[in-house]
Amino acid sequence: MALYALTIFLGALLLFQVQPLIGKFVLPWFGGGPAVWTTCVLFFQLLLLAGYAYAHVLRAWLPQRKQVVIHIALLAAALATLPIIPSARWKPVGGADPTWGILVLLAATVGLTYLMLSPTSPLLQAWFSLSHPGRSPYRLYALSNAGSLLALVSYPFLVEPAFTLRTQALLWSVGFALFTLLCAWVALRTWHLEPPAEGETPAAPRQQPVEQSEVGDQQSAIGNPGNEASPGIGVRLLWVALAACGSLMLLAVTNQMCEDVATVPFLWVAPLTLYLLTFILCFHSERWYPRMIFWVLLALALGAGLPLAKLARNWITLDDSTVALMGGMLGLLREGVDVPLLMQILGYSAGLLICCMVCHGELVRLKPSPRHLTSFYLLVAVGGALGGALVSLVAPRVFRAYLELHVGMWLCAALAIVAFWADTKPHRGWQQRWWVGLYPPAFVTILVILGMALKRDADDTLKGASLLTRNFYGVLRVTEYYEDDPERHYYSLQHGRISHGNQYADEEKRKQPTSYYGEKSGVGLAILGLRGDGARPQRIGVVGLGTGTIAAYGRAGDHYRFYDINPDVERIAETWFHYLGDLRARGGNCHVVLGDARLSLEAEAARGEAQGFDVLALDAFSSDAIPVHLLTREAFELYVKHCLAPGGVLAVHISNRYLDLEPVVLAQADHLGYQAVVVESKSDRDRRLDSATWVLLTRNKEFLDSEAIRQIVEKRQRASEGAGDEDQDEDGDGDAEATRLEKPKTPRRVLWTDDYSNLFQVLKR
Repeated sequence: MALYALTIFLGALLLFQVQPLIGKFVLPWFGGGPAVWTTCVLFFQLLLLAGYAYAHVLRAWLPQRKQVVIHIALLAAALATLPIIPSARWKPVGGADPTWGILVLLAATVGLTYLMLSPTSPLLQAWFSLSHPGRSPYRLYALSNAGSLLALVSYPFLVEPAFTLRTQALLWSVGFALFTLLCAWVALRTWHLEPPAEGETPAAPRQQPVEQSEVGDQQSAIGNPGNEASPGIGVRLLWVALAACGSLMLLAVTNQMCEDVATVPFLWVAPLTLYLLTFILCFHSERWYPRMIFWVLLALALGAGLPLAKLARNWITLDDSTVALMGGMLGLLREGVDVPLLMQILGYSAGLLICCMVCHGELVRLKPSPRHLTSFYLLVAVGGALGGALVSLVAPRVFRAYLELHVGMWLCAALAIVAFWADTKPHRGWQQRWWVGLYPPAFVTILVILGMALKRDADDTLKGASLLTRNFYGVLRVTEYYEDDPERHYYSLQHGRISHGNQYADEEKRKQPTSYYGEKSGVGLAILGLRGDGARPQRIGVVGLGTGTIAAYGRAGDHYRFYDINPDVERIAETWFHYLGDLRARGGNCHVVLGDARLSLEAEAARGEAQGFDVLALDAFSSDAIPVHLLTREAFELYVKHCLAPGGVLAVHISNRYLDLEPVVLAQADHLGYQAVVVESKSDRDRRLDSATWVLLTRNKEFLDSEAIRQIVEKRQRASEGAGDEDQDEDGDGDAEATRLEKPKTPRRVLWTDDYSNLFQVLKR
């Protein structure tokens, strides 16, 4: 058994180690958003399904010797595709939906190797059952998941910090070569074996599978080792549905967490680790899934505690975040970004763990005997791929907002009830008792109440929007405010839950820069400070379009060049907002480049089209999530060497609810030998200004010696000497937009590179 265990364990380790590894390669090429990762997961689920289908076909249709020959030949072919380093020719061009491009890239890079790793667990378990007919193969499945779990946990904490991406890919390729040798050895040892003839009863496994029944009254006796009857269609559909629900919840929760933070390995790995952990526990022993306990936990995870928490407020003091956490995932959905980051991660992770324990616990209660093992795993893989497709392919095209989590929560409750009714074990001995008749109406009532609560939250998400649209890159929402008040009438753009710009409707007031881009914001100071006497036209580059607010600074002859990956953002900026159109009307030049900003800038540099920007503003955040690949050492080297004019200013917007990005940008300034000035501006609701923090990087001594920048530096010096960090309203006009700097914190630098970025280092405490 040791050889089987080692081979299955190594195969599972490689199977899941390659997922974050290859994800890190392709993420920067396609914008760095959460949809890139969910598309990667969909690809791996589809290949897993193909691998399980391959294992099932081998076992069902071919004699053992042909199985061995075919499997070893395909393993050898997979070796020829190493190493797994994506070619630069797969980098996308433009901003079209990249879903199919990602899938094709992954197929070309890791398709065959992943396909040959996928069937390892079911195929080797079937071979083990053949060579050891008196022993249960199901524990090998738990061992497979343990290898997968180790791969995921080790990646962000051990592998990613220690090795460059290229080294990781080479080490993985060596591991695959070793796996090929082990798998070939196992296969050759089964050369002389053949499965029992049809109708022949194999030796009973030591650990007998549980009993089950089809949906309805027909009972299946597959828990009896002497009966090898095939499970009915009802049970098979439940296998698919339960697996699909678990997969759907995994990706929906991952989307929810990555939407407002960053698409980084830890936030991919944490949900996937919990998902696999439920497989390990449930397949190891039914004792890990006491149904009634997990049903209570499921009710709390889905929101049953929310009314209780609100009721408890009448007697004890509870803040909104605590109420949201007590309300499970429904509470977190309703409160949104007002809940601290760590509480959101803990709350969603706990909800995912409970939902997946229910789905996989019920799945294990319905598992078949070893004779039907490969078909069971095949249908589980079908369900996993179906759940992934619903989130990655269907939801962005059907829903106008992130509503797949709502669907998954309701589906989890519904399937738990169906699976309970399908399992004959709990009904034995009390089927005739009167209170059993109360179960159906009680179950229907629970589902109706849950559905109404989820629908109400979904309606709250959708209502009030003048425009709500969703694509691969996220959800965009345009909202109109104060329609009946001409002085305050304005439009706002939200990406996810965070404002990405607004504009007054009035023809004169709409020319004002608003939001994070006021005249005393960092980017405002940079543009105005470099303008001088105004005789020379300026060249301004902006990474991240939003509403195009920065174009409000443009004059006749100025050149403004925006970079954005999302074509819907450009459409909204051109049709719902007027910053770009007004700049053109003033005689300025405005151009929007679609595609990932870093790739676009790299392509321009390669063509010798250095833009020579006086100011390059980095403001490419989606919701509150950060595109890490735009903040790395290699990215900053690109900005200053190929994009900025001599004496230019790189303005980096670092406002963030959860992450302190100042150490990251200061580290890049040190690396480049640039001076850095941190500028904070206050909010002013009357002028539609939001508080903002920018870091200005430059070597322009004249700019650094200007009055506005010198005042900022002096305020920091006074703060460091204990004079306080409050703004002094020097001109007495009560300007709520005045720039300020807090007392300097303990100096620290966090240098991010393309190979390594650590989110924990910059979490706000």
